[in-house]
Formats: sequence, structure tokens, C-alpha cells
Amino acid sequence: MTQPHAVWNLSGFGDEVDPDPAVQAAVLLALGASHIEVRSAWGTNVSELEPDAVERLKSILEEKGLKVSAVASPIGKVDVSLPVEREVARLRRIMSVAKALDTKYVRIFSFYRAEGQGQEEVRGAVMERMAALAGEAAANGIVLLHENEKGIYGDTPERVLDIMETVNSPALRVAWDNANFVQVGVKPYTEGYAILRPYLEYLQVKDAIATTGEVVPSGEGDGELEATIAALAADGYAGFASLEPHLASAHELGGYSGPVAFGIAARAFAGLAHKSGVTLA
Repeated sequence: MTQPHAVWNLSGFGDEVDPDPAVQAAVLLALGASHIEVRSAWGTNVSELEPDAVERLKSILEEKGLKVSAVASPIGKVDVSLPVEREVARLRRIMSVAKALDTKYVRIFSFYRAEGQGQEEVRGAVMERMAALAGEAAANGIVLLHENEKGIYGDTPERVLDIMETVNSPALRVAWDNANFVQVGVKPYTEGYAILRPYLEYLQVKDAIATTGEVVPSGEGDGELEATIAALAADGYAGFASLEPHLASAHELGGYSGPVAFGIAARAFAGLAHKSGVTLA
């Protein structure tokens, strides 16, 4: 029997399962996950969680035996015209949550622009803000994971690369999302993998259909997930794979799936991982 190429830690966005962290944890554990990605708990975003709520959350997760892979913050999911100090202050609060939950990873974004503004017009302001955030993270032993969200500056592989090369900080790395690339007309593996792999530190798992942008289970869309997983396994990736299925309604805190759809997404991804010799732990 051949040995698997890789062992990846399976995680997932808990609030896509249920608002209650105890339910989130139970479902993730049942699906074989060892970790959870924390975006909100009890309907409250991580940027607004009070210290006592963080402690309560930590005790629930510890009791269940689930570790935290990352804190999925909304940092940078705002207009770039807002003062840089605003997001730095929010990041400081979120980093304290990350430290309390024993994770070094905080997911962020690279800013929206006003309607009618071109990406090049805001590039300087984006880079100033991303550098300030990375500097703050570096000083606190935190690694920021930039997600390639539709509509922000870093929504295409070329602009994500621009951010990574310009900021040039080990405290800023790539959270790779195949579905988000599909939604901006990119073939993720074909057009983005080679240039971004040196910075790729975290895998967010979802797929999408190119013609409609609809998010679907892994392997059912145009996200080239099978090719991406195979390539990551072959070149030694040994990080997290975090399920973010987005299979039901979206809400103000992010996507939502519910336990049943979340399970469908988890099993679809597990099937693709197995094909590439990846063991999910």
C-alpha cells in the first residue's frame, strides 16, 4: 500500500454550521476535523467578541478537543478611503482574540474601492494599509492570511502577487480560495497557482461555477480543485484545509451552509483529497 503524499489538518468555518460554537464543534468533529476556523460565535463577529465571550468559546472548544486553525476577521473588508488607523485598531483587538485561542493566523482582505474608481487609483492606499497591518502583525507574532475576495484589490492572482511582493513581509501570506478566483473570471490552478505558490500558506475549500458564480461542493465547479489539491500534495504542502462551503444563504457575517450541506461539502472535499493521496487529520 502506497503512503499518502501529505497529511493536512482539516478545519472549517464554524459559523457556517450553526451560530452555537458547541454545535459547530460537534459537527466538525463528526466530519473528522481537528480544527475550527472562528469567524463568529453566538452571532457575534470576532471583531466584536468581548474577552469573557472569548474565554467561554475557548473553554467549549477545549472541552470538545478542537483547536483553532485561524481567526477569520473582516479586516480590510472596508472601503480603502477609511483611515488606516481604524483597521490597525481593529486588528489589535482581533490579534488578542487569536492569541487567546492559540492560533497565529488571522484572515484579512485588501480593501474595497468607491464605485467608479479603478484598481490602479487605489493601489498606493491599499499597499500603505497592507504594510501597516503586516507590520503590526509581525510585531505580535501573528501571520495575516490574505483572502482573494471578489471586488477587493487583491481579487486576481496578479494583484495578490503585487501585494505579496510590494509588502514583502513574512507576516503576510496567501489564503487561497479557488471559488473566489472563479467568480472573477480566473482559472485558479491554470492562471494563479504557479505565481502564488511561494506565498500560499492556507487553503480555503470551496468551488464555484464560472458561468453563474454559484458556489458548489468541491469538484462540481470550475475551480480546478482536483488539480490544485494534487499540486499541493506533490509539492509538500502540509498546512490547513478549511471548509467554507457557502452552500445555503449568505448573511452579514459571511456564508452559511447548515450542518447537512456542510457535511456534503466535507465529503466532496475528502473524496478529492483521497484521490491525490492526502490524508485529512
